[in-house]
Amino acid sequence: MSLPRIAIDAMGGDEGVRVMIEGAALARRRHDRFKFLLVGDEERIKAALEEHPNLRAASEILHAPDVVSGEERPTQALRRAKTTSMGMAIEAVKTGKAGAAVSAGNTGALMAMSKLALRTMPGIDRPALSALLPTLGDNDLVMLDLGANTECDARNLVQFAIMGAAYSRIVTGRDTPRVRLLNIGTEETKGTGNLQVAAAQLKAAAADLSISFDGFAEADKLCRGDVDVVVSDGFSGNIALKAVEGTARFVADLLRRAFSNSLRSKFGFLVSKPATELLKHHLDPNNHNGAVFLGLNGVVVKSHGSASAIGVANAVAVTARLLEENLIERIAADLSRLGTDGLRKAGGDGA
Repeated sequence: MSLPRIAIDAMGGDEGVRVMIEGAALARRRHDRFKFLLVGDEERIKAALEEHPNLRAASEILHAPDVVSGEERPTQALRRAKTTSMGMAIEAVKTGKAGAAVSAGNTGALMAMSKLALRTMPGIDRPALSALLPTLGDNDLVMLDLGANTECDARNLVQFAIMGAAYSRIVTGRDTPRVRLLNIGTEETKGTGNLQVAAAQLKAAAADLSISFDGFAEADKLCRGDVDVVVSDGFSGNIALKAVEGTARFVADLLRRAFSNSLRSKFGFLVSKPATELLKHHLDPNNHNGAVFLGLNGVVVKSHGSASAIGVANAVAVTARLLEENLIERIAADLSRLGTDGLRKAGGDGA
């Protein structure tokens, strides 16, 4: 069974066409039901496809004369949406030429273009950026918002929780995801007024939404594996995410330095190499690549700009799974349980 085509912004990312095409080709080899709309410089895409006949047979090229740069402001990029590879990939989702879009380009521009072209779903005030974090448990952690909205009210946080839970059900298979709000403590009295109101709303609506909500989570417990969805405003969420990523790099660099310190430590490295390789695999962001813009009338996935071909392939796989599992329809169904404003009717607006 084939899926709707996935539009690939072939010009996005640090290395552009080569890595994006290699990643799409790898995804195609893993799953032959994938089909693609490759958007970007036609000549460069055709040249890259020469090494990937399997991908070429499953792809159509859409020429785009312009590219959004990494330093470009979202407002500038919006003016050129109709001629850039990023803008044209998103437009393909809007018009139905593709079921979803993947880009490794400028995050701010991608969010701005996606929101303008696709609009937010009924019952969602703002889209949120969500990503998967590795944990010590059996499943990855869904975390949102990670930077799309620096300030959020209680209504936004509740809507983020609904979207994150729908996403978590797809990636974890858990029918009742464990949802928490990121806070400075787990006590009920901790946190801002918006967090308090959002917690009350989610606690009251937990049964209707098929979630397990038990209040707050602290940042140092994010990756323990005892929670499936962590919800935050974009400012706090982005800081927490970068702290986690920085700590992972610190640990990896510290181990590398320790193992190269002496002849004895080098021997120790050889003995412990299977364990360190497992650690490296677990912490490699390429293995968890693919941040999703939740809350739009269409699926848009952001790949790391520095992602390898493996990372791009994983982002494509995430995209395909969201299409296959009908993410947008699932979110809409959950929202309908709480009324059109995305909050429990009897609970007020949380403002």
